[in-house]
Amino acid sequence: MAELLRSITSRLRQYVADRRRDPRFRVRLAVAVSLYDLRAATPWSKPVVGYTRDVSASGLGLVLPAIRAGDRYLVGQDQTLRVTLKLPTGASPRIYATPVRYERIEEGQTDTGFFVGVRINEMDEQDRAAFTSYLEELKK
Repeated sequence: MAELLRSITSRLRQYVADRRRDPRFRVRLAVAVSLYDLRAATPWSKPVVGYTRDVSASGLGLVLPAIRAGDRYLVGQDQTLRVTLKLPTGASPRIYATPVRYERIEEGQTDTGFFVGVRINEMDEQDRAAFTSYLEELKK
């Protein structure tokens, strides 16, 4: 059912304006995702390892085997996630993001686990430069 809704939405975007500001690139990159405590500036959990389904300058689509890290949900309200990407260039930018949606990937799909959409909140300057440079390469 979820795939049907996603398909309908995709077709509507072809005929009606696409709300997404930044172009998305379908690319599979390794990621490590952990809950992050902004006040203490430390991770709260061990990382959950997964990969990207798509990337853009403002967000990431992640495929993760679980939406829990220990006893806490990665997708809970007011959560900050630290996402570490493994770029083909060798860089590993750390991205601080907020989950905006998630859904279980239905059986029969090529991916397994959960799809988690995150909005990028911040990166340090060096990580932003590496990530932006990678996105520019994808545009070519």
